[in-house]
Amino acid sequence: MTPPELADDHVVAICRVLADHDVSYVVIGGVAARLHDTGYATIDIDVCPSLAKDNLVRLATALQALGARLRVEGDSEGVAFEPHADLLANVTTMTLITREGPLDLCFTPAGFAGGYDELAPSAITVRLADFDVPVASLEDVIESKRAAGRPKDITALPTLEAHLQIQRRGP
Repeated sequence: MTPPELADDHVVAICRVLADHDVSYVVIGGVAARLHDTGYATIDIDVCPSLAKDNLVRLATALQALGARLRVEGDSEGVAFEPHADLLANVTTMTLITREGPLDLCFTPAGFAGGYDELAPSAITVRLADFDVPVASLEDVIESKRAAGRPKDITALPTLEAHLQIQRRGP
């Protein structure tokens, strides 16, 4: 369990809507690293949703409730789109802006071709406000950042790996 102060208001708000719509997902990326109390800073929340058809229907409804729009560089308002399960089933990544803040959907994160089904078994549960949020294990966050190989990910790896070693040693 991680203290809720490690999550920004927009992270809590977005996760609450996903929880309220019973969406199966795992928080990944920088927010996951931050929820492991690594000090990692990021703005947008990345989630890896389940591709199960009924989950995609619930996700589409949650995106409508969030007022999700496609995020486009240079356009702070984003582009309107109609989220629906069939569309979500046919994309690998969507960068969105919502009323609550930025949200990225990543169905097949770097290093995890199996997406949600591969990440969920090792996810931890973090209590934010008054609800539980599934968060990728720190090992999986590190693996994904290593696989992505972007400069910002490579730069973050030593700090994340050091934090993992501290976690493994325990109190």
